[in-house]
Amino acid sequence: MAFTSQNGRTQTSLAEINIVPLVDVVLVLLLIFMLTAPVLQSGIDVAVPKTKSVKEATEVRTVVTIARDQTVYLGDKTVNLQDLPALLRARGGTDAKKIIYLRADEKVPFGAFASVMDAVKQAGITNISIVTQPLEKSAQ
Repeated sequence: MAFTSQNGRTQTSLAEINIVPLVDVVLVLLLIFMLTAPVLQSGIDVAVPKTKSVKEATEVRTVVTIARDQTVYLGDKTVNLQDLPALLRARGGTDAKKIIYLRADEKVPFGAFASVMDAVKQAGITNISIVTQPLEKSAQ
């Protein structure tokens, strides 16, 4: 928009918004969320077993966790083992292609681990990924 001032010069008003600072802030927030999302996925402290081959999780999935005291969690909430199949079905877990991440403490007995796997299979989910950590390379 142009207008004439008292001394006869034509001046223009600044009508454009500078969006560069907005883009900078949005990119910084995106970076922060990308870095903190894997950490916030499950707040239950579990010492998962260490293996040589570890596939990095890139997608957000339903996580079932077995703590050292054999408490079962669905996400961050404690659940009863008998209720687990119904809760997984309620989350839309009847699709056989659905993937469940199973985190278990390395001190959990195999019987408890097998019971949880059986409960997940009762929900109709057969694709179960077991969460592990990579082995640390020894200093030579």
